[in-house]
Amino acid sequence: MAKAQENIRVQWFIVAVAVILFIIKMAAWYLTNSVAVLTDGLESIVNVLSGFIGLYSLYLSAKPKDENHPYGHGKVEFISAGIEGTLVTLAGLFIVAEAIQSFINPEPLKSLDLGIILIAISAVINYGFGYWAYQTGKKNDSLALQASGRHLQTDTYTTMGIIAGLVLIRFTNILWLDGAVAILFALLIIRMGFRILRAAIAGIMDEADEELLADLITYLQQNRDPKWIDLHNLRITKYGRILHVDAHLTLPWYLTVKEAHAQLDKIEALITKKFGNRIEIFIHTDFCQEFSCSLCKVENCEVRQHPFQERLEWTVENVASDGKHRL
Repeated sequence: MAKAQENIRVQWFIVAVAVILFIIKMAAWYLTNSVAVLTDGLESIVNVLSGFIGLYSLYLSAKPKDENHPYGHGKVEFISAGIEGTLVTLAGLFIVAEAIQSFINPEPLKSLDLGIILIAISAVINYGFGYWAYQTGKKNDSLALQASGRHLQTDTYTTMGIIAGLVLIRFTNILWLDGAVAILFALLIIRMGFRILRAAIAGIMDEADEELLADLITYLQQNRDPKWIDLHNLRITKYGRILHVDAHLTLPWYLTVKEAHAQLDKIEALITKKFGNRIEIFIHTDFCQEFSCSLCKVENCEVRQHPFQERLEWTVENVASDGKHRL
């Protein structure tokens, strides 16, 4: 709960900063009449809206599981990120339309010096809070907070590009550059929106996180007990910051229930040591069969029917497969 409260606190700061930066950027647009500055301002509207959406999702995901939500409320963070990605994409498309209109009906720019200063101030503030939000989200395993942080940091990069374009216009007085700069960074904004949306859909659809799977499998491989003859049908599902792990573990058939449970306790303790209390583990035990002997390293096994040949190295491909392994 402490991490959840920290996420909510950081998100509150992001919302407050987003509102202040939106006001600054709209003032800069009013002063300059630049469609490139409008690009930055419109993205700030998205920052404000997504900030409030992210705040609500963090509040909801922090609620404990209940009868209607036995796996908790963490999936709402994927929905939040999906809405944010959609808003970012729509903002980018609107900016492209405005930039095209500026090519057709160009208007003179004003007060570029003051506008550049205001936009530069907003860029510095944006990056600082974006970095803080992303690092906090990464530390606390919050997709919503990471999405907000990435958004703010990318907003900073687009702002810096817009500043460069405004400086160029200031010294060359080539007005069509304003629309060109706006379109260029609108395309970058659209790309970022698609990336956020893609990550959210992957989470909602329980897409396999191969990097996370590989990390867990490598860790278990390094700490493998000889009695863990085979591991298969491993699944990891994300519910916000909670990781739900399912797996099938093959053990010697002659172990008592108590002895088998001790092995489950051992593997669960290993996983918990690595990932902390953000993990739920459900491991089904299978008993070994005759074909398992060639993979089994248990010494002095009185019921062995075939000699040990080689230990199967666990990988993402074979551990995620459904079915016991054999040579």
